[in-house]
Amino acid sequence: MGVRTGVLLIVMMLIAALAALNWGTLSAPVVMSVGFMHVTAPLGLVMLALTVLLGVVFATYVVYLQSSMLLDARRQSKEMQAQRTLADKAEASRFTELRNFLESQENAHMERNAERHASLLARVEQVEATIGLRFELLERAISSRAEALKA
Repeated sequence: MGVRTGVLLIVMMLIAALAALNWGTLSAPVVMSVGFMHVTAPLGLVMLALTVLLGVVFATYVVYLQSSMLLDARRQSKEMQAQRTLADKAEASRFTELRNFLESQENAHMERNAERHASLLARVEQVEATIGLRFELLERAISSRAEALKA
């Protein structure tokens, strides 16, 4: 129980005890003015009834405020959930874009590597052909010198 609820409960108990202890005085009829005429009624009971009516009005107002706050909190919660869902979708979209970007970069890198590999293989074949040609020329030169030395 909260402090405010405890204080309110104590005040209500004091009013009820005071009314019970002074019931005779509260129910004694007196002449009272209601503005435009005079009425004979128990002033204590009229004041007690007005106090109870005021308490009911305040209780109704508190219930209204709490229910409106709960409805507002529920509405904000739904809006926050919608915003969270939207943010999650945007984040997923960014991850998809990042994945696509990385895939395109990887594909470009693989293409460049394939081109370099093909270029390197062509260069190696060219070097092999050049070496083979030079080896053949060298072999011919050595054969011709060997024949010249035999002769």
